[in-house]
Amino acid sequence: MLNKSKWELRRLAFNNLPIRYKLIIHFLLISILPSIGLGLLTNWTVERIIERQTTDNTLQLISKVNKTLETYVENLQNITFFISFNPEVQQFLAGNAEPGTAIRQNGADTDMATDHYEMRQFLQGFTTLYSEVAGVLVVNSRGDYVSNEMYARTSDSLTHEFWYQEAVRNNGIFKILGHPYQRNVTTHVNYKGSEVISVVRAILDPDTQKVKGVVLIDLKLRVIAETAQDVRLGKTGYLTVLDGNGGFIYAPSDPYIHRIPLAKLNKNGSGTYSEKVGGRDMQYIYRVSPFTGWTTVGVFALKDSAAEMREIRFYVVSFVFTVCLLGMTASFFLAYSISRPIDQLASFMQKAESGDLAIRHWGDRSDEIGMLGRRFNAMLQQINRLLSLTELQERQKREAELRSLQAHIKPHFLYNTLDTIHWMARKKGAEDIAEMAESLSKLFRIGLSKGNDIIPLSDEIEHIRSYLQIQHVRYQNKLDYTIHVAPEIQEVYVLKLVLQPIVENAIYHGIKERRGPGHVWIEAGLSENDLIMTIRDNGKGMSEAELSALQKKIDNVVKADAMHTPLQPSQQGNSGDLKGYGMMNVQARIGLTFGTKYGLTIQSEEGQGTVVTVTHPLIRDNLSRWERIDDEREPGNKD
Repeated sequence: MLNKSKWELRRLAFNNLPIRYKLIIHFLLISILPSIGLGLLTNWTVERIIERQTTDNTLQLISKVNKTLETYVENLQNITFFISFNPEVQQFLAGNAEPGTAIRQNGADTDMATDHYEMRQFLQGFTTLYSEVAGVLVVNSRGDYVSNEMYARTSDSLTHEFWYQEAVRNNGIFKILGHPYQRNVTTHVNYKGSEVISVVRAILDPDTQKVKGVVLIDLKLRVIAETAQDVRLGKTGYLTVLDGNGGFIYAPSDPYIHRIPLAKLNKNGSGTYSEKVGGRDMQYIYRVSPFTGWTTVGVFALKDSAAEMREIRFYVVSFVFTVCLLGMTASFFLAYSISRPIDQLASFMQKAESGDLAIRHWGDRSDEIGMLGRRFNAMLQQINRLLSLTELQERQKREAELRSLQAHIKPHFLYNTLDTIHWMARKKGAEDIAEMAESLSKLFRIGLSKGNDIIPLSDEIEHIRSYLQIQHVRYQNKLDYTIHVAPEIQEVYVLKLVLQPIVENAIYHGIKERRGPGHVWIEAGLSENDLIMTIRDNGKGMSEAELSALQKKIDNVVKADAMHTPLQPSQQGNSGDLKGYGMMNVQARIGLTFGTKYGLTIQSEEGQGTVVTVTHPLIRDNLSRWERIDDEREPGNKD
């Protein structure tokens, strides 16, 4: 514990040293250690190079062995194709001749016997041409067979054999089975199962794709052994061949190991790995044949390949003194040239931290220190700019809210007076006057919203319904409206007074200038976790030039919000131009409150009407990152 405390104190003391001393120490260490590191690195590099060359050479030898084995197996595959196309074999498989076999004949038909003789001669030609073929057997679907060297041990049908069923399951695809064991087939030479490799292929009817029969061929293991035995790896290394299940296709008479786990081999290619076997470190280099599925593995002891890795050692002793001498001189110069401007920049940062944002770093350096100083100056400028923009945005947001309130909200006594007018009109039976006064009273009360900026959607819809009722009375039969709100969003919250300026724009610039009655549709629904409010009218609409000009004004508001820049007076429109002012007011308030992702999109066609879509964030409760809304609704006309 005491030693640990001392070490921590030393480390802390080193960390507290000035940067110039740290640089000197580091430069000196770098100048001494390379001599040792160079020798170790050289030795390690040579070992890796020799090991890589050994692996590459072994893989090349294995590739040649695999190529030879693939040639043998490919010859067997070609033999199965030649047999399947032979006319006599086709007749035998189709059952056109009387049933018979190479050793069992049950008819006296001379033509049939001749056909079998010709077939056996045909099959005999393959064993004569290819010395590696131990025997060929053709079996039809009824269990009858013809062969040159092979015959059944018993009278049981060969169609029940494992190799026959495996060929049927492969549906005409060439299949390597490996060493045959416990099968009802033998040869005149009486090869053992460990001395041959069996392959099969089912012959299919080209029209019905049914199995007509199976061709079985035995390959002599001798040719595989001769191919692998010719390759020697080091003094005692050897090659072995594994099938797809990890069983030995070929192994020498006295191998180092009797089983190689497939889990350690990558079946998709080649590789190498090491392990300790019987106290010896063994190296395995393998490659998988994509054609046969066999894995050829080279096995050898690591000590056989390490004899050449002992020659290169330390040749850089004299280099140490030169490096140390040059390192001393360079370390003092570099430490001073780096630490001095850093100390100067640190003093500037300390002044900026104290609140002096007008401080600037002066210097003409072009290196990293000079770049850091210029970035420091740019950072201070950006901080000043962001502070100014934040203040300006807050002021713009408040001004937009005040303009909205000034345009649509009267003092409290106004809707109290309207409430009095409402009850007086009802008392005198003037229902139309009472209804209009009530609508106007609701319009002002909801517009006030107790000073809240975000209100329930139901209040916003009630506000626009009151406004439309007033306009409906004013324009009588010229204006009609429809409001539809999806039931699942009745309780969401929205920024207040976003619909009224757009609806007013639709009435005054659309319906009012239309011939005949007009209609305004207001819909609210969900789209990908956003609230979508659509205001559509069948009024006059806008020409492409008018739509482009209005869209440009809206885009200017979005760009100003995205770039945190104030909106220029020429881009703001004026209060007398509701088509620009009302829309921009809504866009500015939504953008300042929720970000530029949300806002207005406009579609219009002259003579067909206009569609304005408001994209608003979905706020399901009043505890969001925006301001808290009091959910209590007071009855009557109370404030």
